[in-house]
Amino acid sequence: MSHSTDISPIARVMRRVDEATDGSPSPDTIATGFPSVDKLLGGGVRRGDLVVIGGDVASGKSALALAIALRAAQSEREVAFFSGEMSVSRIMERALAIEGRTSVDDIRSGKLDDESRASLGAAAVKLRDRAPQVDRLVPGGVTSLADDLRRRLDLELAICDSLQAVASGSRTRDEELAATMRDLKLLAVETDIAIIVTTRLTELQRDRADMRPQLADYGALGSIAEHADVMLGLFREEMYDTARGIEGATELIVNKNRNGGTGYADLYFYKKWMRFEDMLDPDR
Repeated sequence: MSHSTDISPIARVMRRVDEATDGSPSPDTIATGFPSVDKLLGGGVRRGDLVVIGGDVASGKSALALAIALRAAQSEREVAFFSGEMSVSRIMERALAIEGRTSVDDIRSGKLDDESRASLGAAAVKLRDRAPQVDRLVPGGVTSLADDLRRRLDLELAICDSLQAVASGSRTRDEELAATMRDLKLLAVETDIAIIVTTRLTELQRDRADMRPQLADYGALGSIAEHADVMLGLFREEMYDTARGIEGATELIVNKNRNGGTGYADLYFYKKWMRFEDMLDPDR
């Protein structure tokens, strides 16, 4: 039995087409704030999708995830950032460092010159006016995360740092990560929220010539490659070849894109500020 108030899937798609004007992304697409990345992803990440940011230890996964949260929130999207590895105060220190282009150590010690103090003050005002909701990942795995997401009104993007922190249970580690990926994808679809999760490359082989992330590096019994709609791999050459690598130069590689093409974006990482910038739009 049909109802006149029901909207068919075709009608919903056509409504999104009509709402997207002048080639701008549809309303269900949330820009990462990095133009080169958004161009690769057709405007950004989409509500209902599960996106994975993978990288080696200390490659900057958390910093990039937080940067996306900050930029999306400042574009007036409703964003939540969950950490399993840092307290809320530590996350906000990092946010101030990113936005104020100031080192976390200088913020904590108060060793700021007048220019840095002014920059930090401007960053604090910016974050006070428009910042992501920041919280800790609570124990209980995807079930607890789902309860939390449903309590947050109008949420469009949830970022979880990291997959290993979300996973919980009595199965083997790989089995638990596989189950968590499956459940996160179901949660993204059910809530119509874009979910981004960071992960270590657990199967990265240290003896190969090219250390750029590949699909097989993500591990978890292949479940990350199976369930993710988009997989973004971080590669910083200086981590593996200090003689040849250009300091700060970063590739963000699209290892998988269920609804589009692959490729890579050139970013730059200011390690002292924990800040990524787009090489094509460095001053944002």
